[in-house]
Amino acid sequence: MQFKNISLDLTTPRIMGILNVTPDSFSDGGHFNAIDSARSQALRMFAEGASIIDIGGESTRPGAEPVGEQQELDRVVPVIEEIRRHSDVIISIDTTKPKVMYEAVMAGAQMINDVNALRADGALAMAGQLNVPVCLMHMQGTPRTMQAAPEYEDVVAQVSQFLTSRVEACLAAGIAANQIILDPGFGFGKTPSHNLACMKHLPALVALGFPVLVGVSRKSSIGSILDKPVDERLYGSLALASLAVWHGASIIRVHDVGPTADTVKMIQAVKTA
Repeated sequence: MQFKNISLDLTTPRIMGILNVTPDSFSDGGHFNAIDSARSQALRMFAEGASIIDIGGESTRPGAEPVGEQQELDRVVPVIEEIRRHSDVIISIDTTKPKVMYEAVMAGAQMINDVNALRADGALAMAGQLNVPVCLMHMQGTPRTMQAAPEYEDVVAQVSQFLTSRVEACLAAGIAANQIILDPGFGFGKTPSHNLACMKHLPALVALGFPVLVGVSRKSSIGSILDKPVDERLYGSLALASLAVWHGASIIRVHDVGPTADTVKMIQAVKTA
């Protein structure tokens, strides 16, 4: 896949490091919302094996309140510019807002990661104009409401149907098929049992023919199963990363890059032995 001037072979699973420049993200809120600490964390994750750094300026944790466009821009653009001055790592902008997509790419981002799957007014057209890879995620409801009472008749089939419909919308908007990544949206409008079903049947999503991104790092489903607080979910996160890679995921989005990179490398070595 081409990320502006960088080509990335996604037949080898890649690590996406999470960099939340927010005060309220569920795991690392407030840790990296200063430019110096954000830059240091991005460079650390790159050194530990991240191929992509995903920068977000609006928390999407359950119950999160929306952030205004200008506030989100003020959070992410200076960080993107600072990282770009120090590294050529691929930068992804985690946003739903067309204006933020535009300004982030102008500042040096090479990918759009949208939890709303480009459904905001103008988002599809903006993504087509920017001509960078896009990740389309499934979410039932909004971050404020998504965990109130999520229900599905068949979660895997419904996630697949939604993502297929968004792919069709992207293609109709002129976005090339080889610039589309899919994300089943673990934890976004899903109970632990829904998340487990999506992981168990991840090959059905891989079979849609697009690279699949999996983001389960430190999420509440791990906490509910292992009875662990957010800062003690590394081993559960690594177990799910292993399963995701085994099932064919192309990108693993994580907080703990170094341990995940080692895990992914070992799983891939077995797969290709």
